[in-house]
Amino acid sequence: MNVRWFFCLALFFQPYLLAYELLPVDAFGALPQSEQVKLSPDGKHFSYVINKSGNSYLGVTNIQTGEKRILVHTDNQIFKITWYLWANNQQILISADYPAGKKQKKHTITRLLKIKIDGKSKAESVFQPRVGDLRPQFQNRIIDILPDEPNHILMQLSLKSYNRPDVYKLDISSKRKRSLVHRGNSDTTFWMADRQHRVRLGYAIDETKRFYRLCDKNGENWRKVWEYELFDEPDVTPLGFGLNPEHLYIRALHKGRYAIFVVDVSTKDLDRELIYADARYDIEGSLIYSTKTNDVIGVYHGEANNGKIYFDEKYEEFQAALNKAIPDSFNDIVSMSHDENKYILFSRSNATPGAYYLGDRKAKYIDYILQQYPKLYEQSLSPKTKIKYQSRDGIEIEGYVTLPHKNVPNKHAAIVIPHGGPMVREYSGFDWFSQFFASRGYTVLEPNFRGSSGYGFEFEVASIRQWGGKMQDDLADAAHWMVKQYRIPAKQVCIVGSSYGGYAAMMAAVKQQNTFKCSASFAGVSDLEYIVSSAKNFTNYDIVKKQFGSDSDYLEQQSPVNFSKKINIPLLLIHGEHDTVVDVYHSREMYAELKAVGKQVDYIELKNGNHYLEIEANRLATLEAIEAFLNRHL
Repeated sequence: MNVRWFFCLALFFQPYLLAYELLPVDAFGALPQSEQVKLSPDGKHFSYVINKSGNSYLGVTNIQTGEKRILVHTDNQIFKITWYLWANNQQILISADYPAGKKQKKHTITRLLKIKIDGKSKAESVFQPRVGDLRPQFQNRIIDILPDEPNHILMQLSLKSYNRPDVYKLDISSKRKRSLVHRGNSDTTFWMADRQHRVRLGYAIDETKRFYRLCDKNGENWRKVWEYELFDEPDVTPLGFGLNPEHLYIRALHKGRYAIFVVDVSTKDLDRELIYADARYDIEGSLIYSTKTNDVIGVYHGEANNGKIYFDEKYEEFQAALNKAIPDSFNDIVSMSHDENKYILFSRSNATPGAYYLGDRKAKYIDYILQQYPKLYEQSLSPKTKIKYQSRDGIEIEGYVTLPHKNVPNKHAAIVIPHGGPMVREYSGFDWFSQFFASRGYTVLEPNFRGSSGYGFEFEVASIRQWGGKMQDDLADAAHWMVKQYRIPAKQVCIVGSSYGGYAAMMAAVKQQNTFKCSASFAGVSDLEYIVSSAKNFTNYDIVKKQFGSDSDYLEQQSPVNFSKKINIPLLLIHGEHDTVVDVYHSREMYAELKAVGKQVDYIELKNGNHYLEIEANRLATLEAIEAFLNRHL
């Protein structure tokens, strides 16, 4: 009778069990169908990167005729399109990343490619070294586009001495035509031009000391300005010149948060005026320039309603009109023609991925053109909601919660996802990774733990020599808060992270087994000693030593790889074999140590994989592996 009753229950509940259908993994894990949509200067074409079946294509569409043309194709393994821009109305410049190096010296080299939009030629390098030139690692650092000379750009290149870039004027119609504009210094790594296309500012490094070299508008007198010791005192960051060549916009500390100032560089004391400050958050974005006036009109700010703060009323009014036309959305003007008549709008919300629109201000129309995640269009997703919790020592921590989607059963289980960096932060808005797990019924919390950027200098530098310390405690506190707030069983929380977040996930498996039931790490750091020692091969060695410390006993104690015997919760490790940021050694060694002592560990190594899951097959495999892992243990 018990068997018959059980069978009847199964029949009764069968319609309920089949009432929902999980969205496919590739709805979230496929590369965005479209991204980086931009207008040509004359507004007659728009360009875009299209991702399809794991391949990426740079395309262009003629707005008047509708004719489409694919210009460049990559499988994202030989090279990756990182960004591109219009050099003029007929030519596009493309920054391409290529993996390089062998064994422990893996790195990325960059090249600047050019392609004409008529489709009659293939993409080729902008620059060809001459006999006697060095072959620098970075060949994509454009200093300025020269609109009055549409076939010319200013570019910094280290051709005569490694890591000492000079500034050259390059003719992009020829691979070899160039002229020296400014000779570099041995300690200067980046250069900046003013709006009149003159080299005016250099960013210099002396071990862990930072300073700038500033030149007057006549190009005659250089002086050292804004000197500071990295991590020990707040930095000053020049963002760009205004149309007035004596106005330089900077980011500097103001009442505990980084704000925007304009500096009169003609004055001896570099007099500054506060332009914009947010009492709660740092301003972390770049300047916004008018394509029409060539002057500063605002700044990107992730905590603003539309990610921007405008200094000019005309643009504020235009933004308000867009918000009225598309309410309850994040509406971002991502590109404008030089006359600012035509524009590309990217619109999204906290619960929906974005779509691109083409607008015409004179004709007063706006047309849909491209979708980012078409399989998620009009799906019932969950908004990412800002929350706050208290750390055990009384620090207020912000984060973002994504609840299980309404159309799937709630698993009454949770995931804490610490971000990478760690000196970066999470923002609101659609995120494919957290949305995927919410679509599987999990409650997801992404905390901006101590050491994250955006909350002032002191909060950010709390990460220095603190890996495995209070930053780690903040993650356990996040889990405890979530258990209480959302009534989740205490033994139903896992931690999933990548890069620094992967380190935190592994360290949680060492130190926080009473909080987390399982741990998954993608591209995580397992050995801090290895991080410091391998940095000897690169120019940032002094910075790495200062960030992590050089005491081998301390580094050993904060490295998960040394504590395999202590780990008693399931651990999943995933790593790309060609990761140039965190070497695959970290996961291989961690796996070997855990297997040697018979611990419960799975390891997946992604073929040709890099640090950013830019190969679609690897992204899908990662989501599938983590989902299966969580299903087993939650």
